[in-house]
Amino acid sequence: QVSLVVNVASECGYTDSHYKALQQLQRDLGPYHFNVLAFPCNQFGQQEPDTNKEIESFARKTYGASFPMFSKIAVSGAAAIPAFKYLIESTGEEPTWNFWKYLVDPNGKVVKAWDSTVSVEEIRPHVTELVRKIILKKKDEL
Repeated sequence: QVSLVVNVASECGYTDSHYKALQQLQRDLGPYHFNVLAFPCNQFGQQEPDTNKEIESFARKTYGASFPMFSKIAVSGAAAIPAFKYLIESTGEEPTWNFWKYLVDPNGKVVKAWDSTVSVEEIRPHVTELVRKIILKKKDEL
């Protein structure tokens, strides 16, 4: 499974464009060993103030988000959860705002990280290439 790990926020200037594009990516590639993994975070600009239930409801109702939504967490600094500490250590890239994206291969290796200013459309080719490799590998195994 290929994963795109993203720290999301409901009240950010990047919210609309990112949620729409993340859901499109999930719709297009989800059936092929891929998932967006959304981690709400309120560390940047207090732009994710709601409860976990409200955040998930907002994402599902507003954007039809069908990807996994986790509980609100810290993604940077000493309070960062272990998963994000691993992502940061692996890439040397620590989130400084909402909608940082980390691409993780099926073996758990972090391939690359992108900041908020990089659109999901710009990173789609990287995700697609990893998914393509899984499909070809599975085909060879048949």
